[in-house]
Amino acid sequence: MSEVHCHRVQAPNRHYGRRQKYPDLEALKGWASSVTPQSSASDPAEAEALRCLEQGTAKLEEGDVQGAKSLYQRSTEIKRNASSLFNLGVTHYHLKEFDEAIAAWKESIALQPSSPDAHTNLASAYIISPVSRPDLALHHLEIASSLSPEDPEIAFNHAAVLEASGRLEEALEQYKRSKQFGVERAAVHIRNVGAKILGQKMKAAQEENKSDD
Repeated sequence: MSEVHCHRVQAPNRHYGRRQKYPDLEALKGWASSVTPQSSASDPAEAEALRCLEQGTAKLEEGDVQGAKSLYQRSTEIKRNASSLFNLGVTHYHLKEFDEAIAAWKESIALQPSSPDAHTNLASAYIISPVSRPDLALHHLEIASSLSPEDPEIAFNHAAVLEASGRLEEALEQYKRSKQFGVERAAVHIRNVGAKILGQKMKAAQEENKSDD
């Protein structure tokens, strides 16, 4: 399968879905929180959950994934919200606890279904888990694409899973969208998938000619 990049992390004090390069953990991009300073000020439980979320993100920035996981777990125990569950899923993913990552991201989506990042990460977990589920990955990538149609990374990941599933025409379309919105490495995949499609057409033509003979 083509390389898939789709792991994003959310953290406090940003809008949901914002992206930023994350230097310590490969392919983690963007972070956010559904907890606002206004609401946390009047809710002690929410304030404590936010504090754990912030501390967990600090641990993650230091590369301490296990420490971050413990703090995100504590945050969800105090008050479950989409951001803490999302980040908890990221730590599970990096610790190769794929079933737990899937469960966390599914619950995060249940609380905030409009997050394209959560759907994208869930798709990644379905692909990389020991029992791969490309059908479920495609389902969530289709949702992510509909929620964020100009996101080049989502388009690239969608294309990669489509290509691996043999849906080459659709994969080519998504790779083209990915390149259009800024993923330059998609150009290589556009050429490769185009060549595969051409090869299939040539083979089909040859077989048709043989049947005519």
